[in-house]
Amino acid sequence: MIEFEHVTKVYETQNDENVALEDVNLQIDDGEFVFVLGHSGAGKSTFLKLILLEEKCTEGTVIINGQDLTRLKRRKIPYMRRQMGVVFQDFRLIPTMTAYENVAFAMRVTNIPTRQIKKRVPYVLGLVGLGDKMDRLPDELSGGEQQRVALARALAHSPKLIIADEPTGNIDPEMSFEMMELLSAINSVGITVVVVTHEHELVHRFNKRVVTIDHGHIVSDTAHPEVAEAYQAAGGVLPEEFDYAH
Repeated sequence: MIEFEHVTKVYETQNDENVALEDVNLQIDDGEFVFVLGHSGAGKSTFLKLILLEEKCTEGTVIINGQDLTRLKRRKIPYMRRQMGVVFQDFRLIPTMTAYENVAFAMRVTNIPTRQIKKRVPYVLGLVGLGDKMDRLPDELSGGEQQRVALARALAHSPKLIIADEPTGNIDPEMSFEMMELLSAINSVGITVVVVTHEHELVHRFNKRVVTIDHGHIVSDTAHPEVAEAYQAAGGVLPEEFDYAH
């Protein structure tokens, strides 16, 4: 589903170079649920941008669902993105549109037929527990409910992959737990889920694979303890609060 092969990303500035990711190797299989954990500035945002085709790697190869993104033609990028559903920290809902209209709009801009939209939108809003609030505007919904609308929108195109970028950053702890449970339920039907977060306390509550990024390197991976061992053998030091290797 997702493969990073010796991926390095360097941002060129006027006076310097910023190495955001360095020689990253990672594989996430179909149907997995993976937390990508790290401090602010660790490289999580760049990791996401490479998957979402917002940036291209400086070296290496990024493969999503069998497609080499480094070779993907520009005209095919929108079609590739439709295979992914993205939930952003700030929700990115259109304030003048109802919950129904926000989800429908995401489908309409990709030329989905109206008949299909009318059938799909109530279904995905029902999945996230908002079947009775389809006519509410974002400011009439709680933060947790707005996040659910964002999740419903991400599910609108029946994606194979859901990516959640700091999905609990703007909601309270109880709602955060409920959001993770929803994502777990989505994963249980075979959809790959990748949650990018810095909230290690929340990660502790779910028995899922955890990949930790620090200073542009993958420093531990609970599915592959040898990653942390190799990192430490090379002189790297694991941040204590993010050490899920053992």
